[in-house]
Formats: sequence, structure tokens, C-alpha cells
Amino acid sequence: MSHTPVAPSRGAPARRRPALERLGPLPWIGPAVLLIVLVVLWPVYEMVHTSFLRISSSGFVRGSAGLDKYRKLFAETDLGHVLTATVVWTLVVVTLTMVLSLALAQLFNQEFPGRRLTRWALIAPWAASVLMTAIGFKWMLNQTAGVLNTALTDLGLIDGPKDWLGNPNTAWPWMMVVAVFVSLPFTTYTLLAGLQTVPGEVYEAARVDGASTWQTYRKITLPLLRPAFLVGVVINLINVFNSFPIIWGMTQGGPASATATTTVFMYQLKDTDIGESAAMSVVNFALVVVMVLVFLKVSRWNEDES
Repeated sequence: MSHTPVAPSRGAPARRRPALERLGPLPWIGPAVLLIVLVVLWPVYEMVHTSFLRISSSGFVRGSAGLDKYRKLFAETDLGHVLTATVVWTLVVVTLTMVLSLALAQLFNQEFPGRRLTRWALIAPWAASVLMTAIGFKWMLNQTAGVLNTALTDLGLIDGPKDWLGNPNTAWPWMMVVAVFVSLPFTTYTLLAGLQTVPGEVYEAARVDGASTWQTYRKITLPLLRPAFLVGVVINLINVFNSFPIIWGMTQGGPASATATTTVFMYQLKDTDIGESAAMSVVNFALVVVMVLVFLKVSRWNEDES
């Protein structure tokens, strides 16, 4: 006996989808969006809003200040020097970091005895606190008890102890050394990961075609390494430009603002005018965005080569 399927009546309501299904991807991306709003967008709003307020030294809002805080900021005599120092600091540290990291990544990509141990050792500066590292170097460079002065004096290389961090001419190079030191691990491993994604067959084909080592490196390795290199440069630009623990831990931006970048200068201003400090924060944020956009535009590494 055959059974004829019974068609549903026209008046029967359609099956409703579960509430979670109707929300689509919102339950999954909602927490991430909320986190971005709370951690990124809300602080940016508060920073910009505060820069237009008149705030007393005790933290009470005394009304709107309009653009007065920005006018006061751009009238600061130290601002020009701080901006110049920030640009030099960022370019030198990022350039040295990328060059040294590229060399280390090439080294760690080779087979040699003790490679695993040296890779682990490279993680140490990254695992340690940046502020702790800066303070460690500060004590090493101390004028009276620092090991550097003791060693150089015993070797007869200097006549007596030097105040390495008290003089901007010597403080800047040492702070750059520390900044490069703490930036090497992440950048090296980023480039190493990029190197290890290059297929070995590509190098084999290049050798068959008679390409030299330099030609292989320039025509194959560097182009294929560009995405990882781009990530390393952009992250280092942002981190180094906004670097605070190294400079504050070693010199606190002193004497006065002679060794301050815009981030440290912003922190110094909060002691006298919170609104002006917020205005410096807004300028600093805008400079970072512009700097990264200019780099991405100039590099054009996100486009395919013609």
C-alpha cells in the first residue's frame, strides 16, 4: 500500500528559526567589538574630550577651554626639540632593529650546533619587563656604582667615572641600544617565520637556473619576505614611537626635556596642566596614524609587483 504525503495546510505557520540563529555572527563578534569600544574608542574619546577642558591641578573640571590647550602646547619652547628627537629616535631604533633582526633571522634559519639554545636565549629580553631591563641598564651606567665605569676605568679607557645618562649626547645612544635590545626578539621571530614559509623548491629552481647567492636573495628571499618585514616595521614604528618605559626608566626625559620623546613629554606636562597633556596625547596619536599611513603608502608592499 502506498502512502501519499500530506501537504501542509496553507494556514500553518512557518517554523521559526532559533533566536541565536537569527542574530547571525553577532554573538561571536560582539565581545570583540565591545572590547574594542571599551579599550580603544572610549579612551580616545576621553582623551580628545579632555584636551578641550580646563582642569584644575586637583582634577576638577572648571569648564571648557576651547583650543587654548592646543595653543599653549604649540607655544612650548621644548616642543620643537622633542618632535625632532622623537623622529630621530624612531628612525634610528627601527632601522637598526630591522637590519639586525634580518641578520639574526637569516642566522637562525640555518642549521648549526646549539641553534635551539640560541633561539631560546633570544627570547629572554622579550620575556623580561621592559621597565626592568631599562632600570638594569640604568644601574649598569650609574656614575658611581655602575659596572661600565668600573670596567672602563680599570682598563684605562676613561680617566674617571662618566655620567652617561646625565648628558643627552651619551644618554640618547644608550637608550637606543636598550630599545633595539628589547625589540630584537619579536622582530627576529617575525622575520624568521617569514623565511620558513619560503618553499625550498623555489631555491632549488633558482640554483638550476644558475642564479648566484645574491641574486637568489634579492629576487626570491626579499620579495617573499616582504609581508613579514612589513609587519615588523609597522609594529616597531608604533612601539618605538610610543616608547615610554625605556626613557622614563633611564632618564625620565631629563635633564628637563632634553631626552624626552612626545610620549614622555606628554607625561611631564600632566604635572602642570592635564588639559595640555591631553592635547599632546591627541597630537601624538595623530602623528602615529600619519606616520604609519605614509609608510604604507610609500612602501606599496601590499600591492603585487608589476
